[in-house]
Amino acid sequence: MSTPVLVVGATGDLGGRVVRELLARGKRVRALVRPGSDAGSLEKRGVEIVRGDMLDPASLDAAMRGVAAVVTSAIGYSHRRKGDSLHTDFEGNRNLVDAAKRSGVPRFVLTSILQCDLARGVPHFWAKKEAEDYLVKQGVPFVALRPGAYLGGGTAGFLAGGLRKGKLARMTPRGVRITWIHPDDVARALAMAVDEPRALNKRIDLGSDRALSTEELAEVFTRVLGRPVKPGGSWTLRMFSLMARVVPRMRDFAAMFAFFATGKYVANTQLQSELFGPVPRVEDAARKLVGGI
Repeated sequence: MSTPVLVVGATGDLGGRVVRELLARGKRVRALVRPGSDAGSLEKRGVEIVRGDMLDPASLDAAMRGVAAVVTSAIGYSHRRKGDSLHTDFEGNRNLVDAAKRSGVPRFVLTSILQCDLARGVPHFWAKKEAEDYLVKQGVPFVALRPGAYLGGGTAGFLAGGLRKGKLARMTPRGVRITWIHPDDVARALAMAVDEPRALNKRIDLGSDRALSTEELAEVFTRVLGRPVKPGGSWTLRMFSLMARVVPRMRDFAAMFAFFATGKYVANTQLQSELFGPVPRVEDAARKLVGGI
């Protein structure tokens, strides 16, 4: 029987895609699932379930024991479940790294964030940078994949209402380009990173074939949908800024949009192309997104 790959965050959107990619590649998959979370769909696909929590260090050793690699897409900053917070992104990731070191895990594949090392003012970006650095400090063999903004998954729900009305919610000031990628392409790279020898101990940008401004992305959706899509006004960006004043957890997202506005959120996809094959086209990501709404 093959040695399992541990997936942390398997009940989430990206983690579920990672599980599918690994199973399609003939991998045996183990999932770390928090107590109380429903793991039924994973069990039906033959995934081994180990209960534990990133914030409970003692619960992690059993999950790590005897694995070929760890792939983590777990986050707390999205507040998907009651009680989630940035503690998962900071303390939780450190706990995972420590457990991987104790168990001698051969490879730790981290879902990081594009340009996280340039974004000290964005808490969930900086948490990824600290996790990358902690892997180096602890001497755990790693691959850190740094995807751009997801054009799909949760973003699809955010954009869906506007697209149905011919509007694209504004993510950047006029003319500012950022990198986009579909979560399926991120999951594919995460699964490939488990075995790719050239990826070891590297931090790798992930993106589509080109960065786009909100105006340019609206043009892509116009072509994909076959009807006009216009970029929305700046009210979306102002809304996050205003909400951040009264809702503490929104400050993280307001800071993210402010970082987008700098124009620094752009991937260099050369290494991605060398290690994981042709860089996906942003049109393909857009087609997948509209197909899901």
